[in-house]
Amino acid sequence: MPLVTTGELVARAAAAHGAVAAFNVVTLEHVEAVIAGAESAEARVVLQVSENAVKFRLGRLDPLARAAVAAAERAAVPVALHLDHVQSDALLRQAPDAGFSSVMYDASRLPYAQNLAATRAAADWAHSQGLWMEAELGEVGGKGGQPPLDAHAPGARTDPAEARAFVADSGVDALAVAVGSTHAMTTRTATLDQDLLRRLSGALDVPLVLHGSSGVPDDQLAAAVAGGITKVNIGTALNVAMTGAIREFLTAHPEAVDGRTYLGVGREAMARAVERILRVLGRS
Repeated sequence: MPLVTTGELVARAAAAHGAVAAFNVVTLEHVEAVIAGAESAEARVVLQVSENAVKFRLGRLDPLARAAVAAAERAAVPVALHLDHVQSDALLRQAPDAGFSSVMYDASRLPYAQNLAATRAAADWAHSQGLWMEAELGEVGGKGGQPPLDAHAPGARTDPAEARAFVADSGVDALAVAVGSTHAMTTRTATLDQDLLRRLSGALDVPLVLHGSSGVPDDQLAAAVAGGITKVNIGTALNVAMTGAIREFLTAHPEAVDGRTYLGVGREAMARAVERILRVLGRS
């Protein structure tokens, strides 16, 4: 099946008052697992490659991106490719040629005025290349090994009035909002501010994105989608599934040295995790 665009999948989800799942991939096993899980759930899906993943891949975007494109083109369900949490303008400019239809430009670490200026410039360039553009306002903590923000820390929540002005002035197509989730959570104990989410949804006319969704329990995730979230980002949940399965396999088989044996087990565990999450979103 040909690649589809992230904007198309998000628009379709918004029209159905649902959400599309976007899974962060680091290896080819991640890519294959996400597609296998999506095919089992008969769901559309977004493959995301983050700037951190590119750094892990020795700073080279193309090898993983082109593998993802090739896998997506052979998938039985619609798949889009998204470049996630980009801070480097040089990396941003590689997106179109590498097969990405969308990018999340992350200047959320900057003070508001600088975030807006950087995001506006990135959005202008992205739109000139036909890319759908996501940004973040309010800081979803836990990225890059940083501790999560305290719930009362400045920037730990997205302000609806500020968000409305930011979207209007930046020209972005979607906004990632800070409502209580945190990146890199290995336990599903996050409590989302559902009231704030409803206010944000009422204030904005662009799709809302939830980052750090691996730490959000099923009922909270379903409520977030009902409250206006249209794109749900998941990464750590796959790594928890993969690492746990590989650890269990190698404990039971200490003699194993063929990577295909334990990587295969990890890939299957990730595929099951993807299918489960997609079915949760399908019920929302």
